[in-house]
Amino acid sequence: MAMLSNLDLIRRVPLFSMLTVEQAQTIADGVVKRRYRRGEIIVEQGRKSDALFILLSGRARVITSDARGREVILAVLEAGDYLGEMSLIDNEPHSATVRAEVQTDVLVLGRNEFAVCLPDNSSLSYAILRGLVARLRNADRQIESLALLDVYGRVARALLDMAEDDEGRRVIRSKVSRQDLAKVVGASREMVSRVMKDLEERGLIETQENGWVVLTERLASQ
Repeated sequence: MAMLSNLDLIRRVPLFSMLTVEQAQTIADGVVKRRYRRGEIIVEQGRKSDALFILLSGRARVITSDARGREVILAVLEAGDYLGEMSLIDNEPHSATVRAEVQTDVLVLGRNEFAVCLPDNSSLSYAILRGLVARLRNADRQIESLALLDVYGRVARALLDMAEDDEGRRVIRSKVSRQDLAKVVGASREMVSRVMKDLEERGLIETQENGWVVLTERLASQ
């Protein structure tokens, strides 16, 4: 790896294959090589790193975990794969942790250099990028929910995701279809109906006459 210039390394990464010569040189001038030992964290769930990481060699696992420390492997990354792009595009914390499975060499590209390759913030293509990132984050949450939460937890999370702020309350401003909710959480309609009834009896949610569902603060801790 030491014998190759940064530009040579950039040209070998499929992600950068469509760059112009000027863009590639800008990227090459801005990247830093870094080596991670086995078990070392490259990015951490819930934190920001403001960088794009491109694997040159090695292998890394993409992992999400809950408050109890239980983990789900979302993906395994290998040479040519990259990570951190979602956080760079929407400026939100990482949705998962990436940990080196073996000794792993990466190129690290900072936010400013990464921005050179992006469309203007006001363009339609950039808006589409942000929309795609939002969908990916929702997909990660859904995978985590299905793997780590029981039906009660999945229903509670789905309701919280559907709710909007309304004068200090969390409210779902449309009728919640038990059938649709069952498809979202991966459970039977009957089971979801029992969970919803139980949540109402425990005072965690309240269904109003207009069909709106009001969530209590205690629901978030379930």
